Amino acid sequence: MHIIGTAGHVDHGKSTLVERLTGTHPDRFAEERERGMTLDLGFARFEEGAFVAGIVDVPGHERFLHNMLAGASGMEVLLLVVAATEGVMPQTREHLAILRFLNVRSVVIAVTKCDLLSEAEREGALARIRSDLAGTLAAEAPMQALSSTSGEGIPALRSLLVAQLAALEPRNSEAPLYLPIDRAFTLPGHGTIATGTLMQGSVRVGESVTLQPEGIRSRVRSLHVFGTSVERAAAGARVALNLPGVAREKIARGSVLSGPELLPGKNFVVRFTALAEALPLLRRRTPVRASIGAAEILGTLLFDRVPESCEAVEARLLLREPTTAFGGVRFVLRRLSPKTLLGGGEIAGIEATAGAGEAPHAAALRAALAEAGLAGLGREELAAKLNVRGEAIEEIVESAISVGELRTIAKPEAFVGAAISDALLERIVTQLARRHEEAPWAMGRTLQALAKELSFDEALLYRYLDAFVSEGRLAARSGFYALPGHEARPSDEQDRFFATFLQRDDAASFAPTPAAELESAIRSSRIAGVADAYAALLARGALVRVGEDLYGASQIAAVRARVEKYLREHRAMTVADFRTLIGSSRKFAVPLLEWFDARGITLRTGDLRVLRASERNPSAR
Repeated sequence: MHIIGTAGHVDHGKSTLVERLTGTHPDRFAEERERGMTLDLGFARFEEGAFVAGIVDVPGHERFLHNMLAGASGMEVLLLVVAATEGVMPQTREHLAILRFLNVRSVVIAVTKCDLLSEAEREGALARIRSDLAGTLAAEAPMQALSSTSGEGIPALRSLLVAQLAALEPRNSEAPLYLPIDRAFTLPGHGTIATGTLMQGSVRVGESVTLQPEGIRSRVRSLHVFGTSVERAAAGARVALNLPGVAREKIARGSVLSGPELLPGKNFVVRFTALAEALPLLRRRTPVRASIGAAEILGTLLFDRVPESCEAVEARLLLREPTTAFGGVRFVLRRLSPKTLLGGGEIAGIEATAGAGEAPHAAALRAALAEAGLAGLGREELAAKLNVRGEAIEEIVESAISVGELRTIAKPEAFVGAAISDALLERIVTQLARRHEEAPWAMGRTLQALAKELSFDEALLYRYLDAFVSEGRLAARSGFYALPGHEARPSDEQDRFFATFLQRDDAASFAPTPAAELESAIRSSRIAGVADAYAALLARGALVRVGEDLYGASQIAAVRARVEKYLREHRAMTVADFRTLIGSSRKFAVPLLEWFDARGITLRTGDLRVLRASERNPSAR
């Protein structure tokens, strides 16, 4: 389904023409009918053969321009109504200036009240209208003279509208749900009803939807398209949804019903085109009244450089209140006061040129990942960028990973371009290779050191390092990152230094070295890299710290062997038994036993130690 929208000056017969075309008078309020003037949006169903479309009738009076803008965003075919008796009026021009920035794809001009003119007067009026519309959105549009009173020209107008509808490409029903709400009310016995034009996506009865920016979740209880109950509505339809659990007062004109992929925001990069007459009014920070979807929000348009022509320029639109918008959504900007038109444009989206034979979305995916950089994109963010439903992302991601264009980082999960990820890996490898060459005795680099050297956010770098280690492209051990295969080895001078402190007395082979004594000597030593070598010995397990003391790996291995042998033979062991077993004092024995407990080798039960089940039966490990 598509949407036809009216536009034109007040009293030129828009509502009467809609009634003649559809059999439905679009004015909903008694005051509108009494005054003969549309005050708010009206809706009707247009049918001609197999073609069905919605008609949105908008107010023509300038005082109700904000209502006109709320309904104009969904228009695809513009039915421009001009009275032959008055011709193109200022309000007609303003409507056309606004609509050039929205979603109108074709125009049909309906010249009303032709029955009030003679044949010669009619020809002159049509010529003047054509001339006055030169340079506007309607310049080349087909024109039909008619009379809503007599019915003259109505069949021909219907044929013109059908031709325009037939030429339109369908809206994207596979995209995430995006439904700007232009009306909400309470229906006795049913609850809250919200209506709007389904700009993209589809919606079903029973489907979960989110009211944005309020963040209220609901379920579609029932769904109507122009009064007819349906199970599903697709992009382009005028829909009314029954939303249980949502209070009427929570819904404002301009609220949006969306899928989970689309989230509200207040700051947007936009492409803005100014009207020529608005150029002198623009400043680097220009206060604006923004019409997006059915919403009108105050904000500021921010330029890097104020435009000097009517060419599209990039700018930032900073809104006072959040709204849901994404790449390609159109908007109109007016001054705060007076409310004259400044221009309009679209929310900046992903610009990408697809290569020959590429899979759908491949080029847009590359562009989105390039734009996101190393920060990457989560699943819902990626779906929003590509304007696809969340479930479609799985196939897109799998395809990109299979051809090597995509990498994944975790905690939280995000997708990043492979080229961007590989460039970061190359920088890390360069740093680590330099470290290994300059300090072969060191384990590598810590996260903190790498983040400082690369001028990189620590938390984000950790996620990348974790991914690279999982892929086997880097190695991690005891808080250090290194190139795969790197083994830290002390220099000869460092070996001699450590040997001085770690000498073993044959009479006390299990006696430790006080850690404080060695660390004090390290601080006063002038041997290059001895502190890094010490850290590497601890990280590799060549030295083991137990409480305040240090043991060599061979000492720990020998003690463990004795403990396991003793417990397999005696089943349990006291602290006294352990002291006797290794010839040590209680001062050293108790911390050692606690160290074995902590590592799951022994288990304390009261005053006794026993082997854990896995240690009692080593073959089961």
